[in-house]
Amino acid sequence: MTRRPARPPGSGGAAAPPKSFAFSRHMGKNQASAGNGKGEPPVAIDIRRVRALTLFERMNDAELERFLTHAVSRRVQAGEAVFAQGATATTFYLLIDGRLKVTQVTPDGQQVMVRVVHPGDLFGFARALRREDYPGTARAAVDSSMLGWPMSHWDRVVEGNPRLATKAMQTLGERLDEAHTRIREMSTEEVERRVAHAVLRLIDKAGRRETAGTRIDFPISRQDIAEMTGTTLHTVSRILSAWEGKGLIGGGRQRLVVRDIAGVARLAESQRD
Repeated sequence: MTRRPARPPGSGGAAAPPKSFAFSRHMGKNQASAGNGKGEPPVAIDIRRVRALTLFERMNDAELERFLTHAVSRRVQAGEAVFAQGATATTFYLLIDGRLKVTQVTPDGQQVMVRVVHPGDLFGFARALRREDYPGTARAAVDSSMLGWPMSHWDRVVEGNPRLATKAMQTLGERLDEAHTRIREMSTEEVERRVAHAVLRLIDKAGRRETAGTRIDFPISRQDIAEMTGTTLHTVSRILSAWEGKGLIGGGRQRLVVRDIAGVARLAESQRD
């Protein structure tokens, strides 16, 4: 893992104040408006993109309007931080589109990539973890949009929306399971198997079929994979270069295309005598 200097809480990537979100009957059933309370024209949001998420697909217009009454709308560019590790947790979010990388900096200055946030994922809900600050930094890997609610409304929003409560429990369960899996892999598996498992998880969540193979649909660096698997950049570079030589993967700078998923899966399950 690369040693990087820890940044003070709340530094870097500070975003503009979120915009209030309100359903607009005048814009048609497939659009909503977002204003910032300063007299600026509302920004149209395609409700179809919201409904495309499993969480919302069964809601009618009235239910969706109530759900979004206190929501905020944010659009962040690639590389911009949604929130920083250690900053006061004021808002929890639901990712509508794009991808986010969540990292943590340890007390001794080591940065670790702890998870990737995918469309439909809840994130930043520190209140559910009984925290007042964000435990990590969420940064956009690509241009991303999200809805958010004031953290003070967490109990009210969850109690009034059983599907959201279920989604929150599922997210917590998935994060706990992923953490246990990574601990087990780092304790019992050789590095190449850990890298193979990490690549397969990325394919499952963010794989996109192309002529050359299955591409991870957001920029992913070898350093990212090193942080995800608890090893060094040098080791990951050596492994991925060997895989390229065997025709298992391809790509370029921060681009990963898996040409032989079955071959990577065999490496993930292989046991060295």
